[in-house]
Amino acid sequence: MPWNIPIFLTWMRVLLIPAFTALFYLPDAWIHPQTVNWTAAFIFAAAAVTDWFDGFLARLWKQTSDFGAFLDPVADKLMVAVALLLLVDIERTNVIFAIIIIGREITISALREWMASIGARKSVAVNWMGKVKTAVQMLAIPMLLYHDPIGSFDCQYWGSWMITLAAIQTFISMAYYLKQAWPQLRGDTGAH
Repeated sequence: MPWNIPIFLTWMRVLLIPAFTALFYLPDAWIHPQTVNWTAAFIFAAAAVTDWFDGFLARLWKQTSDFGAFLDPVADKLMVAVALLLLVDIERTNVIFAIIIIGREITISALREWMASIGARKSVAVNWMGKVKTAVQMLAIPMLLYHDPIGSFDCQYWGSWMITLAAIQTFISMAYYLKQAWPQLRGDTGAH
């Protein structure tokens, strides 16, 4: 396993997940709920920024690796899945949005792995729809985690609208990827 700064940043995102989760289960006497909100929003936002930054550094310094290419999306999907489950648990988002977003991530990850195994991964490569969906979701989740208004800006209200939009984009991008893979899916007659 290679070690470099981009991989270190990716591992940091993975290691932040338990700390991020624990925040919501500490007694109120230990940490004020409002402190939990802004700390969780900050951790998630920092993870989103390092997601972009580690990829940028890996390309800039020519430190890309197969391991980094594997670990980076795993870290992202874990952080998003955990955040969505926490938001459902604390009743700040609807379970259907979590099901759509997490279900899509599992489906498309499996599809990409299968397509790679038959030499057709390029047909389900990340495209602009997936990037827009990710950007909207990465803005919505910290708003829902923060929850409290910032002046006249209602984080819960706008976060709810944005997670709804992210769920719609998630569904559309999943349909797009499945359409791209349909010729291979239709032609696969092998046993499972």
